[in-house]
Amino acid sequence: MPNTSEQRQQILAGPILRRMEPTRLVIWLASQSPLEFRLQLSVDHDDWQSVIPVTHHPVRVGERCYLHLLSFTPATPLPQDVFIEYDLQWQDEHSANWHGLTDWAKDAAQPGRSLPRFVLRSRMDKLLHGSCRKPHHASDDGMVTAANWLAKRSEQPDQWPGALLLSGDQVYVDDVAGPMLTAIHQLISKLGLYPETIEGALVNNSKELFDSEYNYYRRGELLPDIENNESLQKRFFEGARKPVFTSANADNHLVTFAEVIAMYLLVWSPVPWEMIDADTRPTLSKEHNQRYERERRHLRAFVSGLGSVRQLLAQLPTLMIFDDHDITDDWNLTADWEQTAYGHPFSRRIIGNALFAYLLCQGWGNNPDAFEGDTMDCVMRWCQAPQSSRQNAIIEHLLGLQRWHYSLDTSPKLLVLDTRTRRWRSETNLRHPSGLMDWEALSELQNEILNHESIIMVSPAPVFGVKLIEAMQKVFTWLGKPLMVDAENWMAHPGTANVILNIFRHARTPRNYVILSGDVHYSFVYGIRVRSSRTSSPHLWQITSSGIKNCFPDRLLDTLDRLNRWLYAPRSPLNWFTRRHPLEIIPYRHSRASRGERLFNASGMGYVEFDSEGKPVNVEQITPTGSACFKMEKTSG
Repeated sequence: MPNTSEQRQQILAGPILRRMEPTRLVIWLASQSPLEFRLQLSVDHDDWQSVIPVTHHPVRVGERCYLHLLSFTPATPLPQDVFIEYDLQWQDEHSANWHGLTDWAKDAAQPGRSLPRFVLRSRMDKLLHGSCRKPHHASDDGMVTAANWLAKRSEQPDQWPGALLLSGDQVYVDDVAGPMLTAIHQLISKLGLYPETIEGALVNNSKELFDSEYNYYRRGELLPDIENNESLQKRFFEGARKPVFTSANADNHLVTFAEVIAMYLLVWSPVPWEMIDADTRPTLSKEHNQRYERERRHLRAFVSGLGSVRQLLAQLPTLMIFDDHDITDDWNLTADWEQTAYGHPFSRRIIGNALFAYLLCQGWGNNPDAFEGDTMDCVMRWCQAPQSSRQNAIIEHLLGLQRWHYSLDTSPKLLVLDTRTRRWRSETNLRHPSGLMDWEALSELQNEILNHESIIMVSPAPVFGVKLIEAMQKVFTWLGKPLMVDAENWMAHPGTANVILNIFRHARTPRNYVILSGDVHYSFVYGIRVRSSRTSSPHLWQITSSGIKNCFPDRLLDTLDRLNRWLYAPRSPLNWFTRRHPLEIIPYRHSRASRGERLFNASGMGYVEFDSEGKPVNVEQITPTGSACFKMEKTSG
């Protein structure tokens, strides 16, 4: 029989509640061995009932690493708006004993309780949401803040959010701290995560990469050869002066599939950190050694909070969607970017590996049915023989996939948009930013929202952003350098901008329409009214929460906030030069504003409450020092 430590380390990460409905419960986790599972449920302290998973696809990604998506179907629909306590138990092939959560994940339960719980809300009237969680950023972890916030409501099921929505950059594949990379490589070795060959690079396989002198802080030098390197860099990073891909901090950009899988385990669970030696470190130059030590201090604080992160993900149904850093910075920003990135086998493999890991760790649990059949068949063939040809086949399949978006038939209806893979490419200049959704995707969106009274839409990037910042991005686009300023917003492409604005103005558009976003590393709330409408009240709201563990430079944001309020005041003629001039944008102040600020800059988690008609009536940014509440009334400027 395994000892307590072995039992705890058997489950590497999880349980993470994913798509949770009265008739179906979906839970994700990772283990070291192939296991059988059962779920025991207790409603309001009634007798326990056991449910065996109806579907269970363990995906083997290493000698000692399996990813599981468990789908449980109760005998009768589960009740809503009450606490449901659960015990997820596992059994291995060597023993008939079942091991419960108290054996292997005591930290999954809230303080004072032995087991975790969840609530299936009858209405989506409360939500937590956020984006951008960079482990080595100096700020606090908003996931820990949210776990503490939820623990204060441990006896109030009616106060629990219907879901935790993570709207992008759940991991930073392109911006990795040196100590995190050390942990990733140790974990790859511990779990025997599969090696891979690499085509078109100066290294031939993952082992050569890990043993290379370029492995730490020098991965930008690993493009195929000098001649191609110069050509790629000129085309790939025109004017950006950035190394490897377009992230400004891509010195440790993850390359292999195993590296990305290890990253997911390390950002969601404390268990993998118990399996590695934190004192192990590579040999570095003096400059890189100083950076490594600085990053290690921030990373220690991040790791100390992972028990709380595990607790949060075990209590709340969690829905996710990718943004760029889940794959790489500026992912599919322009048609020129795409031609360059996908035109070379090395960069194509890097992007494909991150997308493959996203499928298994994020996308799969959002909408399991969307990936049954061809997608999972392709994955299972790779599991049986993890060869390069089969890995390439998965990548080719995923790069052409258009099933990443999804919806929930909740009240209000919830729509989660894919704004990364269905781009409206510029027809006039391949270096101009692509629209975040093409005409076909926007037409599908319009058909899905018609005849609904209210809609909650998750768009990773704000549909309505800060006008001054968007104007600056437009100037850099005119200069042919959109990558320099991440010129990525809904108004950057005329086709996408016109169609989305027409959708909002359509007579059969939902009466109340809330857009939840992240991406920008600061938070704000806008009310939006169609100027031709007879009502003076907003019927659209842009609510942006960012970042979970990331911030905008304080002084710069303060300057941009003040300039934006002055240049784009309600009567400013500059408003008529924006694509959204048919709409009146109403910015809301927040409770911590001292000089009329509209933008709030602090890591944390967003919280929204909706009334019975789907209008947002309470919007907060929850931080370790308390909440910043946005005043939901009309203001000037």
